[in-house]
Formats: sequence, C-alpha cells, structure tokens
Amino acid sequence: MGPWLRAEFFAERDRWALWLPVAIGVGVALYFALPVEPPGWSGAAVAVAALALGLVGRRRAAWIVAGLAAGAVAVGFAAAQWRAHAVAAPVLEKRLTAVIVSGRVAEIEPRADGRRLLLDPVSIAGLAPDRMPVRVRVRVRGGADPAAPRVGDWVRVRATLSPPSAPAAPGAFDFQRRAWFLRLGGVGFAYGKPVRVDPPAGEDARPEGWRLAVEDVRQAVFARVTTALAGETGAVAAALMMGERGAITADALAAMRDSGLAHLLAISGLHIGLMAGFAFFAVRGGLALVPFVALRKPIKKWAALAALAAAFAYLLIAGAPVPTQRAFVMAGLVLLAICIDRTGISMRLVAWAAAAILLVRPESLLGASFQMSFAAVIALIAAYELIGKRLRAWYGGAGPVRRIGLYLVAVAVTSLVAGLATGPIALHQFNRVVAYGLGANMLAVPLTALWVMPWAMVAFVLMPLGLESWALIPMGWGIDGVLTVARTVADWPGAVALAPSLPAWGFLLCIAGALWLCLWRRPWRLAGGAAILAGLATVATVAAPDLLVSGNGRLMAVRAADGGLMVSARGEAFLRNTWLRREGRQAWQPFPDEGYSADGRLACDRLGCIYRAHGRVVALVRDERALAEDCRVADVLISAVPVRGAHRRSCRRPETLIDRFDLWRADAHALWLTRDSVRVESVGARRGQRLWTPRRDRQ
Repeated sequence: MGPWLRAEFFAERDRWALWLPVAIGVGVALYFALPVEPPGWSGAAVAVAALALGLVGRRRAAWIVAGLAAGAVAVGFAAAQWRAHAVAAPVLEKRLTAVIVSGRVAEIEPRADGRRLLLDPVSIAGLAPDRMPVRVRVRVRGGADPAAPRVGDWVRVRATLSPPSAPAAPGAFDFQRRAWFLRLGGVGFAYGKPVRVDPPAGEDARPEGWRLAVEDVRQAVFARVTTALAGETGAVAAALMMGERGAITADALAAMRDSGLAHLLAISGLHIGLMAGFAFFAVRGGLALVPFVALRKPIKKWAALAALAAAFAYLLIAGAPVPTQRAFVMAGLVLLAICIDRTGISMRLVAWAAAAILLVRPESLLGASFQMSFAAVIALIAAYELIGKRLRAWYGGAGPVRRIGLYLVAVAVTSLVAGLATGPIALHQFNRVVAYGLGANMLAVPLTALWVMPWAMVAFVLMPLGLESWALIPMGWGIDGVLTVARTVADWPGAVALAPSLPAWGFLLCIAGALWLCLWRRPWRLAGGAAILAGLATVATVAAPDLLVSGNGRLMAVRAADGGLMVSARGEAFLRNTWLRREGRQAWQPFPDEGYSADGRLACDRLGCIYRAHGRVVALVRDERALAEDCRVADVLISAVPVRGAHRRSCRRPETLIDRFDLWRADAHALWLTRDSVRVESVGARRGQRLWTPRRDRQ
C-alpha cells in the first residue's frame, strides 16, 4: 500500500499547488481552535522552523513538500493571529440603559420594522475614553422618514446598549467573535429618533469622500427601487441589486430558505457572474456590430475589462460585504484570465482566490458563506473537469431547441452538484436539509438569470436618466415569479428536514473528504466519498444535553421523556429557537406553572422546579427561599440567584452546583445526566481565554 500511495501522490504533482489554501486554512483553524491566546511570536516562529526544515532536506522531495506544507500552515496561523490583534478595539463590559450616544453614521441598513445605524466613531455619555467602543450598532424603529440622517451625518440618540451576545449554547455560533473582527463594541436599540448634531471640534460636519459618495448612491438606489416596486417585491429587488435584505419580511425569507432559494438573496458569485456576464456579452456584441473594430481590435479583452468595471461597480453598490468581495475576486480572476489569454475558470484560480481571502480575512473561514460558496465552486469545477469534454461535444453542433434543453440540463446538474457539495455545511451550520431544492432551482435560477438580473442591469443604466421604472417593473414580474416558486415548493410536504448539528470532528471529516474527492484526479480520490459518508454518519453519535441554562439564568430547558424540550419561559425567543434548531426541532413544551409536567419528570412551583431523570434529582431554583430545601434533596442544583455565604457552606449534597455567578462568568451551560456521572459544558470553558471573550471569562 505504501509504494502505491507514494506513486499516486507523485503522479498528481501538478495538483499539489491546489492544497496550498487548504494548508493555510488548517493554520487559520488551528489558531481559532486554541483554548488560550498564543504568544505573538508563535506563528512566525513555526514559519521559520518550517523554512529551516525545507532547507535542511532540500535534496529530498518529501522534506521539501513537508516544509512547504508546514510553512503554509504557519502562514495561515500567523495571518489569523495578526488580524485578530490588528482589529482590537474596546468592547462594552456591561449593559448600559438609556444612555446618550452620539457618533457619525457609517452605515444604514433598512429593516422590515425600521433601520439599523452603525455609528463610527462613537461617544457614549459617562464612559471613560479608554473603554469607548470604536463602533456601535443601534436599531431604530419606525417607517421611512425623509428627514432621517444620511451616512456621514453626526447624530445623537438615547439608547440601551449591550455587549455583543455570547453563544446561546456551547458550540453555537459565536457572535462575540464575529463582532470582534467587525470592531463592533456594542449593540442595542434607540428610544425615539436620532437627531442631527454638530460634529465634535476638529471633525467635518459631513466629510466628503468616496465611501460617503458610494453610500449616498446606495441609499438613492434603495429609495428608487422601493418606490417603483412596493412591498415584498421591492424588498427582494433591493436585495438583488444592492444586498439590502433587512427589509424582506420573515415569511418571504422563510419561503426562500425552505425552498432552497435563499442563495438568490445574497449577492454572491451567481449575481456577480450574471452582472459581469451580461456586461461582457453586451459590450462584445455591440463591438461586433462594428466590422472595423471587430476585425482589428481585441474586442473580447475589451469586453472582459468592461465586465470587470461593471462587477466592481456592482460590488460598491452592494456595500462590499465580505461575501461579495470574495465573489468579485473570483469573477475578477476569470476576467483577467481572459485578458491574458488563459483559461477563464480553473481549480488553480479558485485556489489562489481562496489563499488571498484567507490571508486578508482569515476569520471568513469560520463563516457559512465562505464555506458554502467555495464548496459549490470547487465541486462544480471538479464535475466539469470530469464531464466537460462531453458537454462541449454535445453543445457544439446543437440547434436552438437542443441548446435550450442542454441549458436546462446544465442548470439541473449545477443545482444537484452545488446542493450535494453544500449539503453537509447547511446541515452543520443551519440544521436543515432542503428536499426539493433541485426542482425549485430548476425554475427560479433560469428566471433569475435570463429575466430578473438583465432587467436589474438595465435599471442601473437607466437610473441616471430617471427612467429606472421602465426596467424595474418587468424585473418585479420576475421576482414575483421567484417568490411564487419559493412559496409553492416550501409548502410541499416534507420540504425541509431538520437534524442536529454534526459533531466538530464529523464536520471536519466531511470537509476533508470533499477536498480529497475534488482536488485530486486519479482513482484514489474516491476515498473522499467514503470520508464524507462517514462524516455524515457521525450525526448518529450526537447526544443532546438533558439540561440547558442561559447565561442570564432566565431561560432553562430540560429533556422530556419523549426526547423533546420543556422550556421555562416564553420570552428569550432567540435563545429558545437556537436551542431547538441545534437539535433539529421546532416544537417545545412550557414548564408547568404549578404541579407536574405531562410525563411526570418536572414539578414546579413559584420558587422553582424539581427535575428527575436517569436516577438524578435536579433542582432549578428561581428564588433563594427554595435553596434550603433543594440543597437537601438535589444531586444537581442550578440557581438563577447567587448561592453564596451560609447558603453555599450548607449546600453540600449537590455534586454539581451552578449559580448565578457561575452563569455570569461562563455564560450558557449544558448538562448530560447519567446514573454514574454528570457532565457539564459551558460556553466559557468551550471558548477558552481569547481576545474576543469577555473579561469575566478570564477570571
């Protein structure tokens, strides 16, 4: 086996370079997986050691490969480390209620019930300068207001601000980490409307600059689109044209998600590609009509440059979020390849794009957007490498009718391959498997590509003339068609299957298997398929916790006899829904106000509850008056109030005691009960001591 593997490995030496971004990604993942912040010199030191390894063994290919691989891992580690320190900024340490907040409006996000303002820089009354966040985000309720502040204006508002929220459960999405890399030090909501104020001394009232000019254009585009197209149609049009999804209603979002069409609402490779492709063929077709130019000039390269300019303009109009930047990099590489007479799209170009993004924005590796977009692109290119020659042969001599049929087949194959590639990621990140996504995409993608997006491009061209409604109205017809497809498919029985998140090692096994399957070409690649199946099978090993407690102690959940969740409060909807989603559930039962639950496991009164399962007695304390009795009977005691002093000294029976201070220090807890042991995990212990974890986690 050893000689065979060695022969296979060296036979694919032309594919070795494709593993460079994988090695960089491993380094990035290692940095984020550490339980403590590593010394600042560690990444550079490992890189130097890897270089030394390659130099020492430079006469042996195996040593050189090992040195390069280790060096790439070290570079990824160092890039993530540098980025985490480079974006460091103060974060609020506690909730601030009804404080005066002033700052410059950096971004405005329309929402279904108002808008969100990003203030940068910011000043908060009563807060010391060394603890002042660089950025805060404030939600303002209310409809459209012609007098509302514009981007660049200085405003003042009374608001309640909180630190970015911790994960809802151990292993859940970490918004605090994401906020750290956004330099977002606080989030909250406003009381009333913000008012314009004079800027601080030394600051311009509304400084001019290309960012503000672009943001003004964005706001103007949003206003014109939503004026020409009302309701959900206008909200979806704004999402497609400028990436503003906040105004889309929850029902429409749910329908798009459950039908497998949610990717159409996020400006990504599909949208950038369609916009660039439309510009490319329009310019090339127009120049081809002029024989003198078409016969003497490189009109294909000119069209590629025009498409690149159109894609860049679309990037700016979309607000240049990280996913759209990534899509632009991919499209830009393809168009530049055309300019230098290279293959337009290839696995090597994708590898370089991935490496560039990981070095500049290493934190993007952890996001579902990065994972799903690159998974889809890599899988599609791998499939094209396998069947591309046959497809070109079929398309070469085809007539119009056959070409339409082949286009629909291509859409089906694309949707199937992309769906299979992104399925494990959607399962792990969102706990959802869409059953009819192929059918929905067969209808909605051609409608979007051939009707909606071309009209969007025409609308952009007509906006300077004030004639955009001529294009937006027919665009709206197409959007209504897409929404009809989404709602119809989402209503089909079994449209969505819910499942628990994969364990981390199972998810990594799926990713490694997919890369092995797609990046190699020889038969040994098929081992990757087995790894993917093994990774998916690990969902059967997931053991759901018997108890969950939120970081503030107000929300608790226990396992019912039928496997469902009984939840203590009807509030805290976000936390409750996150717990349910991570288990692949939708329904839940409330705690009984008084008396026993239907299965007899839970008994509650005004002071707290007693939960019995697996031979264990768990006391859930709401009021300190219950402590004396519960400490005598409970094996596990979880208290929403502090257990200190005499109470703590006398509470000796429980082998596990978690009180309000433990929850405050380590955030949400999960517990697994057996007759022999109680296993406890907390958000704080799971994350460790990192730059983005609150100071209380480090005590």
